[in-house]
Amino acid sequence: MGATMCCIGKSSKKTCLDEKLGKKIAEIRRNKLGESRLKSIDSIVMLFPMFKERLKTLRGMFEQYDEDSNGSIEPNELKNFLEHLELHFTEQEIDNLFQYCDLDGSKGIQFNEFIVLLCLIHLLAEPSSSDNSSKAGLAQVGEIFNTIVEVFVFFDQNGDGKINQKDMVKTLNETNPRERSPARISKHRFQEMDWDKNGQVTFREFLFGFINWVGIDADE
Repeated sequence: MGATMCCIGKSSKKTCLDEKLGKKIAEIRRNKLGESRLKSIDSIVMLFPMFKERLKTLRGMFEQYDEDSNGSIEPNELKNFLEHLELHFTEQEIDNLFQYCDLDGSKGIQFNEFIVLLCLIHLLAEPSSSDNSSKAGLAQVGEIFNTIVEVFVFFDQNGDGKINQKDMVKTLNETNPRERSPARISKHRFQEMDWDKNGQVTFREFLFGFINWVGIDADE
């Protein structure tokens, strides 16, 4: 199962996983062509309360596997989590996955990064006939990850699997002409998502930034 999600070889681990996610999102785009309920930025903002409540239900799972209660999941804790989900990866694959989800390079997966991890598992892991409490919990929020993919596709207008600042500002303004977003706000929102500052936002970066945009920790 691990080979479906993680890459080992000469190519960049992050690039490889980004490519796999890009292909998966392109597949979802084709399957849902013309069916998206998201027609404007307002239609996305209206979903924020639902996003927030569903994602907050995952905090208990995060705390369960944060065995030393230090606010982050270390590689050994990630290994225990994956084993509990009955996802069998090699040590190298677990290391690749850890590095991919540790966006800030802190050597630990914090709660927002944990949600990135769960979305990655939801989108790329092969389905299994076995069941357990953790899998049941993931199944309950699976639809939220599919909706977040819809939001990404909404901004990725040309379908190349990345969002650039020009397209994001254009989309924000064209889909909400009555309340055009100030350029500085749109630019700031893009910069929050462009984690590696290369002028493009991958789905991984978008997901991390979108969680902050929704503000699931705002009232914690």
